[in-house]
Amino acid sequence: MLTEVSEALGLVTAVDVIAEESLPPFANTAMDGFAVRSSDLSETPTQLLIVETIAAGHNPSKVVGEGEASRIMTGAPVPDGADAIVMVEKTTVEGDIVTVDTTVDPGNHIRPAGDDVAAGETVFVEGTPLTAGHLGVLSSLGISQIETYPRLRVGVMSTGDELVEGNATLAPGQIRDSNRRTLLSLLSSDGFEPVDLGLLPDDETLIEEALVQGSRDCDAVITSGGVSMGDYDYVKEVLKRVGDMQWMQIAIKPAKPLAFGTIGDTPIFGLPGNPVSSMVSYELFGRSGLRSMMGFPQPVRPMIQGIAATPLPRRPDGKIHFARVDVKYEGSELVAYSISGQGSHMLAAMARSNALAVLPDGDGCQVGDAVNLLLLH
Repeated sequence: MLTEVSEALGLVTAVDVIAEESLPPFANTAMDGFAVRSSDLSETPTQLLIVETIAAGHNPSKVVGEGEASRIMTGAPVPDGADAIVMVEKTTVEGDIVTVDTTVDPGNHIRPAGDDVAAGETVFVEGTPLTAGHLGVLSSLGISQIETYPRLRVGVMSTGDELVEGNATLAPGQIRDSNRRTLLSLLSSDGFEPVDLGLLPDDETLIEEALVQGSRDCDAVITSGGVSMGDYDYVKEVLKRVGDMQWMQIAIKPAKPLAFGTIGDTPIFGLPGNPVSSMVSYELFGRSGLRSMMGFPQPVRPMIQGIAATPLPRRPDGKIHFARVDVKYEGSELVAYSISGQGSHMLAAMARSNALAVLPDGDGCQVGDAVNLLLLH
């Protein structure tokens, strides 16, 4: 799709981007100083006649001849006849005469035309995620629109009579809905367009209407809860009826249950209902799948290695554990501190962590052991 550069931050290029002009478009000076002929400075000090002053944004009107110089400001075009710039600190001026105290080589402090990007050059290849720097380059080249993969619209819904919106009074057995806000916020921070499909009661008709409509309006839909193998849940029953779904048990902790499938051509991610499990499932499966749909060449967040600053214990159970940790640099080492509260319902502990420590099946890590980390923010 054709996207305005002003709206392309975080998107991925769908084609190679070719420069139609050079950057910089003309030879200019990297310094305040004087444009000179380097051959005039074979002996120093040398006195030269100042023929004009060239400010940035202004065209030179004089050719620099033998024994002459033009005063020039950073970024201004280099005048014809000059082949070098003498920085102002190496000169003294009296009236219209400049005394130069140094010799210079041709090209000194001159940025040639096309020094950064040449016309016809491939600036960014297809599949480049666009950062602020990329958008600055595009603007410098006069490119206002660019072909990108579209930003995904991702719908999020919560269901359940036990869930309460906002600060409404809780009845016995009720809890406040946090997963929807969490997932919408994660989507927004990861560059997707979140769509709030609302909080629905345990009513199959309403849930089916919302899921079907969401699959039409959005590029993907995320639900949370009701994906365990033994669960009876209205969302699960509706998805069995209107979608083509697979229900899985993944050998990880937290976030063991997972569902994935489609309604029509729209992907549906069924995440577990416990708050931390929902976030970890989004990180491992939802985020990666959605980024792949948006054209990211490396959709999976890379693991980096750190050092355990506190014990990260676990018991063998055939699963990979993702422990919540606080990661920081201490000197040149990236160290991980365990967060108190590793239960899959402990959302506050998850909020205090900035990474997941990836613990293979076994007894975990002791202080000083190497540990693989997924940095979340």
